[in-house]
Amino acid sequence: MPLVSPLELIASAKTGKVVSFPTDTVPALAVLPPYGEAIFALKGRNPDKPLILMGATPEELWSYVEGSAEEAQIWQEIARRFWPGGLTLVLPTPNSTLGIRVPNHGTAREILAQTGPMLTTSANLSGEKPLTDSLTIAGTFPQVSVCLEGEWDNYSGLPSTVAQWTKPGWKILRQGPIFLS
Repeated sequence: MPLVSPLELIASAKTGKVVSFPTDTVPALAVLPPYGEAIFALKGRNPDKPLILMGATPEELWSYVEGSAEEAQIWQEIARRFWPGGLTLVLPTPNSTLGIRVPNHGTAREILAQTGPMLTTSANLSGEKPLTDSLTIAGTFPQVSVCLEGEWDNYSGLPSTVAQWTKPGWKILRQGPIFLS
């Protein structure tokens, strides 16, 4: 069974392996950005369905997105209000868009602080409900290192609110625990 300590999980993630850890919304499957295709294969997920780049701090995520100075100021103000927390911001990149988020969960941020930003999705097979505990995740994904320690019962169970920047405002793609006003 792939239940491991946080240090073992971090070491596994740094080699490009998919890992799982608790977050403030639902438990995540995560992988470093160069290995993102591994999550699609593992979950049976449609490659057209994007992943979320999760980081320990907002500062490490801004370099992945691109906008004017005015837009960056708006985005950073929203981040100051709601991060860490259950809000994913879908922002422009040079070629597309990217969802970014900072979770409000100590274990998740500790892991991300050591690995750097990771591409994430809920821990489940595509089209099924998110899995909610380490043993079930380990049984469903035996090839994934699952964090044994951490606050597995300290999550909302609601996926994050997803808000896309549309110039000059936000479009809610999925309503979750955060309401933008």
